[in-house]
Amino acid sequence: MKANKDRTVSEIAVENPRTTRVFESFGIDYCCGGKRPLHEACELVNAPLEEVLGKLAAVEEPADGAPKDWREAGMRALSRYIVDKHHNYVKTESPRLLSLLQKVVNAHQTAHPEVKTIQELFAAMADEMFMHMMKEENMLFPFLARMEAAAVDGTAPPLGMFGSVQAPISRMLADHDDAGELASKIRALSGNYQPPADACPTYRALYDGLAEFEHDLHQHVHLENNILFPRALAIERGETALARS
Repeated sequence: MKANKDRTVSEIAVENPRTTRVFESFGIDYCCGGKRPLHEACELVNAPLEEVLGKLAAVEEPADGAPKDWREAGMRALSRYIVDKHHNYVKTESPRLLSLLQKVVNAHQTAHPEVKTIQELFAAMADEMFMHMMKEENMLFPFLARMEAAAVDGTAPPLGMFGSVQAPISRMLADHDDAGELASKIRALSGNYQPPADACPTYRALYDGLAEFEHDLHQHVHLENNILFPRALAIERGETALARS
């Protein structure tokens, strides 16, 4: 793994998706905040730079069956993967976690009042993500696929109601920032998803599910912020090679 202190976190994560686990273990943001050089990202969370570099150096390059290098795929294929893996995960997991949250609030709110705030934050995040995903699935992702197909075929690009694709992408990036902030607040309130000593099995399942939800969110946002959206902007500018999907 070619990592050094001056490369951005997102560059490292895009080159080898397995490094995202290293970043998460140190609390380093590789999606919304991934444009920072590694040394700055480490300093921000008080992570020892040399230790992080050592962990990154030990990460093996992806092998068969490992996460796909999406830099080589077309936007249609990547968009479809995001919907199938990440959007569908949110659609199935959100109701389950909301149900667990209600049970935990009912049983533990008196002793642990923070769970009510966590419930409110997660409900807000889920609502925002459902609206966000609907816009992507119904408008932005189909437009990106048509835009790339036109570029591959050498035909005129499709006309969008928003002018430059920068406009909807900027909106999606802002949504990502909002979701990331809500997830960070939930992590802080939950003590980094550590259930209290008196937590019942439902309480523990909730915190485990919330931790996994944030991990999936990071992967989801990483694919869009660091691969899909930069590719769309580069295609609009005529600055990138094209792949059929």
